[in-house]
Amino acid sequence: MGKLLIKKFLYEISKENIKDRETLLYLYENLEENYYLSDDFSLEFYILLAKTGFISTSIFIENKFYLLPEIQFEYAILDFKNLHISKKVNNLLKKDNYIFKKDNNLKDFFLNLNLYHKDNWLINQYEELIYELKKQVNLNNFEIIQFSIYNKDDELIASEIGYKIASTYTSLTGFCNKDKKYNNFGKLQMTLTAQYLENNNFSFWNLGHPYMQYKFDLGATLYSRKEFLKRWLDCINS
Repeated sequence: MGKLLIKKFLYEISKENIKDRETLLYLYENLEENYYLSDDFSLEFYILLAKTGFISTSIFIENKFYLLPEIQFEYAILDFKNLHISKKVNNLLKKDNYIFKKDNNLKDFFLNLNLYHKDNWLINQYEELIYELKKQVNLNNFEIIQFSIYNKDDELIASEIGYKIASTYTSLTGFCNKDKKYNNFGKLQMTLTAQYLENNNFSFWNLGHPYMQYKFDLGATLYSRKEFLKRWLDCINS
Protein backbone atom coordinates (compact mmCIF):
# COMPACT_ATOMS: atom_id res chain seq x y z
CA MET A 1 0.00 0.00 0.00
CA GLY A 2 1.28 3.48 -0.84
CA LYS A 3 2.51 5.74 1.95
CA LEU A 4 -0.06 8.03 3.60
CA LEU A 5 1.05 11.01 5.67
CA ILE A 6 -0.97 12.18 8.68
CA LYS A 7 -1.70 15.91 9.01
CA LYS A 8 -3.75 17.22 11.95
CA PHE A 9 -5.69 13.95 12.19
CA LEU A 10 -6.35 13.96 8.46
CA TYR A 11 -4.37 11.81 6.06
CA GLU A 12 -2.49 13.57 3.31
CA ILE A 13 -2.91 11.78 0.00
CA SER A 14 -1.10 12.12 -3.31
CA LYS A 15 -1.57 11.29 -6.96
CA GLU A 16 0.55 8.19 -6.41
CA ASN A 17 -1.79 7.00 -3.64
CA ILE A 18 -4.84 7.28 -5.89
CA LYS A 19 -3.08 5.56 -8.78
CA ASP A 20 -2.03 2.68 -6.52
CA ARG A 21 -4.88 0.17 -6.63
CA GLU A 22 -4.19 -1.31 -3.19
CA THR A 23 -4.13 2.11 -1.54
CA LEU A 24 -7.27 3.25 -3.35
CA LEU A 25 -9.16 0.12 -2.27
CA TYR A 26 -8.04 0.76 1.30
CA LEU A 27 -9.45 4.30 1.12
CA TYR A 28 -12.71 2.98 -0.32
CA GLU A 29 -13.08 0.30 2.36
CA ASN A 30 -12.01 2.43 5.33
CA LEU A 31 -15.38 3.43 6.76
CA GLU A 32 -13.73 5.32 9.62
CA GLU A 33 -12.46 8.07 7.31
CA ASN A 34 -13.94 10.24 4.61
CA TYR A 35 -11.84 13.45 4.44
CA TYR A 36 -8.24 13.64 3.24
CA LEU A 37 -5.75 16.42 2.54
CA SER A 38 -3.55 17.47 -0.36
CA ASP A 39 -1.57 20.54 -1.38
CA ASP A 40 -1.61 19.36 -5.00
CA PHE A 41 -3.88 21.65 -7.02
CA SER A 42 -2.83 20.25 -10.40
CA LEU A 43 -5.40 19.53 -13.09
CA GLU A 44 -4.29 15.92 -13.38
CA PHE A 45 -4.71 15.17 -9.67
CA TYR A 46 -8.07 16.92 -9.41
CA ILE A 47 -9.50 15.00 -12.37
CA LEU A 48 -8.08 11.75 -11.02
CA LEU A 49 -9.78 12.38 -7.67
CA ALA A 50 -13.07 13.20 -9.37
CA LYS A 51 -13.00 10.11 -11.56
CA THR A 52 -12.35 7.86 -8.57
CA GLY A 53 -15.38 9.25 -6.71
CA PHE A 54 -13.87 11.93 -4.48
CA ILE A 55 -15.59 15.31 -4.24
CA SER A 56 -13.17 18.05 -3.17
CA THR A 57 -13.70 21.13 -1.03
CA SER A 58 -10.90 23.01 0.78
CA ILE A 59 -9.59 23.91 4.22
CA PHE A 60 -7.03 26.12 5.96
CA ILE A 61 -4.74 24.43 8.48
CA GLU A 62 -2.14 26.56 10.25
CA ASN A 63 -2.61 29.26 7.60
CA LYS A 64 -1.92 26.84 4.76
CA PHE A 65 -4.58 26.20 2.14
CA TYR A 66 -5.32 22.57 1.28
CA LEU A 67 -7.56 20.69 -1.07
CA LEU A 68 -9.95 18.54 0.98
CA PRO A 69 -10.94 15.49 -1.11
CA GLU A 70 -13.79 13.50 0.39
CA ILE A 71 -14.87 9.96 -0.34
CA GLN A 72 -18.25 10.36 1.26
CA PHE A 73 -19.96 7.87 3.54
CA GLU A 74 -23.22 8.47 1.66
CA TYR A 75 -24.33 10.20 -1.55
CA ALA A 76 -27.52 11.74 -2.91
CA ILE A 77 -28.15 10.56 -6.48
CA LEU A 78 -30.88 11.80 -8.80
CA ASP A 79 -32.25 9.52 -11.49
CA PHE A 80 -34.22 11.74 -13.81
CA LYS A 81 -37.26 9.48 -13.84
CA ASN A 82 -37.60 10.38 -10.14
CA LEU A 83 -37.48 14.15 -10.66
CA HIS A 84 -40.16 15.82 -8.56
CA ILE A 85 -41.32 19.31 -9.54
CA SER A 86 -43.01 21.16 -6.71
CA LYS A 87 -46.12 23.25 -7.26
CA LYS A 88 -44.18 26.48 -6.64
CA VAL A 89 -41.48 25.56 -9.13
CA ASN A 90 -44.08 24.42 -11.65
CA ASN A 91 -45.71 27.85 -11.41
CA LEU A 92 -42.33 29.50 -12.06
CA LEU A 93 -41.75 27.26 -15.08
CA LYS A 94 -44.90 28.66 -16.69
CA LYS A 95 -43.72 32.26 -16.41
CA ASP A 96 -41.66 34.16 -18.94
CA ASN A 97 -39.47 36.12 -16.53
CA TYR A 98 -36.22 34.15 -16.65
CA ILE A 99 -33.59 32.73 -19.00
CA PHE A 100 -31.96 29.36 -18.25
CA LYS A 101 -28.75 28.33 -19.95
CA LYS A 102 -25.64 26.22 -19.83
CA ASP A 103 -23.37 29.11 -19.04
CA ASN A 104 -19.82 30.39 -19.42
CA ASN A 105 -19.73 33.21 -16.89
CA LEU A 106 -17.37 32.19 -14.09
CA LYS A 107 -16.45 35.78 -13.25
CA ASP A 108 -20.00 36.72 -12.20
CA PHE A 109 -20.47 33.29 -10.66
CA PHE A 110 -17.58 33.75 -8.25
CA LEU A 111 -18.55 37.35 -7.45
CA ASN A 112 -22.03 36.21 -6.43
CA LEU A 113 -20.81 33.07 -4.68
CA ASN A 114 -18.59 35.16 -2.41
CA LEU A 115 -21.42 37.63 -1.85
CA TYR A 116 -23.99 35.06 -0.77
CA HIS A 117 -21.72 32.49 0.90
CA LYS A 118 -19.19 34.05 3.25
CA ASP A 119 -17.91 30.59 4.21
CA ASN A 120 -17.29 29.72 0.56
CA TRP A 121 -14.61 27.06 0.11
CA LEU A 122 -14.14 27.58 -3.64
CA ILE A 123 -11.40 30.20 -3.22
CA ASN A 124 -7.67 30.83 -3.73
CA GLN A 125 -5.89 28.03 -5.63
CA TYR A 126 -9.15 26.11 -5.94
CA GLU A 127 -10.84 29.00 -7.75
CA GLU A 128 -7.79 29.32 -10.01
CA LEU A 129 -7.97 25.60 -10.70
CA ILE A 130 -11.62 25.87 -11.79
CA TYR A 131 -10.73 28.66 -14.23
CA GLU A 132 -7.90 26.56 -15.64
CA LEU A 133 -10.09 23.47 -15.97
CA LYS A 134 -12.76 25.52 -17.72
CA LYS A 135 -10.25 26.80 -20.28
CA GLN A 136 -9.11 23.34 -21.33
CA VAL A 137 -10.83 21.69 -24.29
CA ASN A 138 -9.42 18.17 -24.09
CA LEU A 139 -9.45 16.79 -20.56
CA ASN A 140 -10.10 13.10 -21.20
CA ASN A 141 -13.88 13.21 -20.85
CA PHE A 142 -13.89 15.76 -18.00
CA GLU A 143 -15.59 19.15 -18.29
CA ILE A 144 -16.46 21.96 -15.88
CA ILE A 145 -20.10 22.97 -16.45
CA GLN A 146 -22.09 25.98 -15.24
CA PHE A 147 -25.89 26.19 -15.22
CA SER A 148 -27.52 29.58 -14.66
CA ILE A 149 -30.76 31.52 -14.49
CA TYR A 150 -30.86 35.19 -15.50
CA ASN A 151 -33.70 37.67 -15.30
CA LYS A 152 -34.82 39.59 -18.39
CA ASP A 153 -32.35 42.37 -17.53
CA ASP A 154 -29.49 39.88 -17.92
CA GLU A 155 -28.78 39.80 -14.18
CA LEU A 156 -27.43 36.51 -12.87
CA ILE A 157 -29.96 35.22 -10.31
CA ALA A 158 -29.04 31.60 -9.60
CA SER A 159 -26.12 29.51 -10.77
CA GLU A 160 -24.13 26.40 -9.98
CA ILE A 161 -20.99 24.74 -11.25
CA GLY A 162 -20.02 21.11 -11.35
CA TYR A 163 -18.29 18.66 -13.63
CA LYS A 164 -19.21 16.17 -16.32
CA ILE A 165 -17.37 12.87 -16.43
CA ALA A 166 -18.53 10.41 -19.08
CA SER A 167 -22.35 10.55 -18.79
CA THR A 168 -22.43 11.73 -15.14
CA TYR A 169 -22.79 15.22 -13.68
CA THR A 170 -21.57 16.13 -10.18
CA SER A 171 -22.56 19.36 -8.44
CA LEU A 172 -19.91 21.38 -6.63
CA THR A 173 -21.54 24.56 -5.33
CA GLY A 174 -23.88 27.38 -6.25
CA PHE A 175 -25.89 30.37 -5.09
CA CYS A 176 -29.25 32.07 -5.47
CA ASN A 177 -30.18 35.74 -5.14
CA LYS A 178 -31.77 36.28 -1.71
CA ASP A 179 -34.29 38.90 -2.85
CA LYS A 180 -37.84 37.74 -2.02
CA LYS A 181 -38.96 38.18 -5.61
CA TYR A 182 -36.59 35.34 -6.50
CA ASN A 183 -37.96 32.87 -3.96
CA ASN A 184 -37.59 29.30 -5.25
CA PHE A 185 -35.34 30.34 -8.15
CA GLY A 186 -32.62 28.10 -6.73
CA LYS A 187 -35.01 25.14 -6.95
CA LEU A 188 -36.06 26.32 -10.40
CA GLN A 189 -32.43 26.31 -11.53
CA MET A 190 -31.96 22.77 -10.20
CA THR A 191 -35.14 21.53 -11.86
CA LEU A 192 -34.12 23.00 -15.22
CA THR A 193 -30.63 21.56 -14.78
CA ALA A 194 -32.11 18.10 -14.21
CA GLN A 195 -34.25 18.44 -17.34
CA TYR A 196 -31.22 19.60 -19.35
CA LEU A 197 -29.19 16.62 -18.13
CA GLU A 198 -31.97 14.17 -18.99
CA ASN A 199 -32.47 15.70 -22.45
CA ASN A 200 -28.73 15.44 -23.11
CA ASN A 201 -28.51 11.75 -22.21
CA PHE A 202 -26.76 12.00 -18.85
CA SER A 203 -27.06 8.82 -16.78
CA PHE A 204 -27.57 10.45 -13.38
CA TRP A 205 -26.83 13.51 -11.26
CA ASN A 206 -24.44 13.14 -8.33
CA LEU A 207 -25.72 15.69 -5.80
CA GLY A 208 -23.04 14.87 -3.23
CA HIS A 209 -23.85 15.15 0.47
CA PRO A 210 -27.26 13.71 1.39
CA TYR A 211 -27.78 15.98 4.40
CA MET A 212 -29.90 18.64 2.69
CA GLN A 213 -33.63 17.98 2.43
CA TYR A 214 -34.02 19.94 -0.82
CA LYS A 215 -32.09 17.22 -2.66
CA PHE A 216 -34.63 14.59 -1.66
CA ASP A 217 -37.48 16.99 -2.38
CA LEU A 218 -36.05 17.07 -5.91
CA GLY A 219 -36.24 13.26 -6.07
CA ALA A 220 -32.78 12.08 -5.02
CA THR A 221 -32.09 8.63 -3.59
CA LEU A 222 -29.66 7.84 -0.77
CA TYR A 223 -26.67 5.65 -1.69
CA SER A 224 -24.09 4.15 0.65
CA ARG A 225 -20.45 4.57 -0.34
CA LYS A 226 -20.32 0.97 -1.57
CA GLU A 227 -23.52 1.35 -3.61
CA PHE A 228 -22.36 4.65 -5.04
CA LEU A 229 -18.90 3.44 -6.04
CA LYS A 230 -20.30 0.41 -7.85
CA ARG A 231 -22.64 2.54 -9.93
CA TRP A 232 -20.16 5.39 -10.35
CA LEU A 233 -17.18 3.31 -11.45
CA ASP A 234 -19.30 1.17 -13.78
CA CYS A 235 -20.51 4.35 -15.50
CA ILE A 236 -17.14 6.12 -15.57
CA ASN A 237 -15.29 3.09 -16.93
CA SER A 238 -17.90 1.95 -19.45
